[in-house]
Amino acid sequence: MQNADTTKYIIHSKINADGIIERPDIVGAIFGQTEGLLGSDLDLRDLQKTGRIGRIEVVVNAKGGKTRGTILIPSSLDRVETSILAASLETIDRVGPCSAKIEITQMEDVRATKRHQIIERAKFILTGMFDENLPESQEIADQVRQSVRVEEMQFFGKNKVPCGPAVFDSDAIIVVEGRADVLNLLRYGIKNTVCVGGTNVPPEVADLTKKKDTVTVFTDGDRGGELIVKEMVQVANVDYIARAPDGKSVEDLVQKEIIRSLRQKVPVEQVIDKYSIKDSEDNSGKTSRISKRKDRRSDIKRVGPPKVKKVGVKEIPPSAEGKGPKRNSRERSKPKSVEAKKADISVKVSPAGKKFKTHANDLLGTFSARFLDSKDKVVNETAVRDLVSTLKDYDSEVKSVVFDGVVTQRILDIAADKGIENLIGAKVGSVTKRPASVKVFTADAL
Repeated sequence: MQNADTTKYIIHSKINADGIIERPDIVGAIFGQTEGLLGSDLDLRDLQKTGRIGRIEVVVNAKGGKTRGTILIPSSLDRVETSILAASLETIDRVGPCSAKIEITQMEDVRATKRHQIIERAKFILTGMFDENLPESQEIADQVRQSVRVEEMQFFGKNKVPCGPAVFDSDAIIVVEGRADVLNLLRYGIKNTVCVGGTNVPPEVADLTKKKDTVTVFTDGDRGGELIVKEMVQVANVDYIARAPDGKSVEDLVQKEIIRSLRQKVPVEQVIDKYSIKDSEDNSGKTSRISKRKDRRSDIKRVGPPKVKKVGVKEIPPSAEGKGPKRNSRERSKPKSVEAKKADISVKVSPAGKKFKTHANDLLGTFSARFLDSKDKVVNETAVRDLVSTLKDYDSEVKSVVFDGVVTQRILDIAADKGIENLIGAKVGSVTKRPASVKVFTADAL
């Protein structure tokens, strides 16, 4: 047997002999015919005495007057010396009285075999002996963070609605779809969240929105998110709408995506038509709720709007007292007050607004805005959601603004401060005070 501690390689060879031979004949031929062939350094007898060559293994089988067999020679020599020794075996052409031929078939690297065994055993140890539930450092951190978030989550109302700890004290809240959305926002430090648990908005959530100054609805970027926005607009007081990117859920967003979506929120008046909130008795009630919220925040008493007779172009003229607001289509079903009837006037509208028709048609459905100078040339374009901030920071001359959105009180006030003469929007929202220096047109009448 070879010494397993020192063996590096095993020489595999086969022998064919024309006659009957046995194992001692083959071993004797190997030692005898290679003696002195390679010099004293590679003499097989000396190498075997020093243990650098192991015991030669021979297996033979005689059949039909011929002998076939295999020869195995273990070696602890290096690769070069082992290769020379293997080549010397093929010089043997006679064993005993018979002619024979030896051919090298394989050079086995014992260490490679051991490495393969080590790999296979290591695989078994890793998969079968280690605890499969043993967490890595990142998993430990995630588990700790998850437990903290779960502890921070609170509940309110008889329906135990999941919410963040800051919902009760904060003046602004974010309404999301489900419990997982609340957990994800808690993960990134947003604690003023509350969920609705689907399209059936709990009454306690609807009541809570009426007590807060700012309510933002933050939904998934799918059809279900649209339906929740529609219901929230009808049953609750909503100020802003924020949506996750198309096809994504709020619970799957990372911090960067959450912040971007919340920054891109738009006023509810800007998207009221996008979600097909049509004229109806129910929607009149919704408009009333929006109006009441605006009144609560601005502390300005509203009066009925002046009646405008359309001739060519629809323009909203300023009231003599500066108080008569223009109502949108959802408020037309309400009876007019006595003050509004007294303020009714008929004005022949100037056709000057027709020059903005081309711009209004170009922007239809784009939710974009154009700034025009005194010569009605486009000097800047921006998204409707950025219109307020862009107007505030814009220093160049702007005389007219055409945009695919709703004219709000905030936009009117900024336009007056900037010296803008004409505002052309898709519709007019809840306007309680109209500056006399700004003319307001609607795109559908151009």
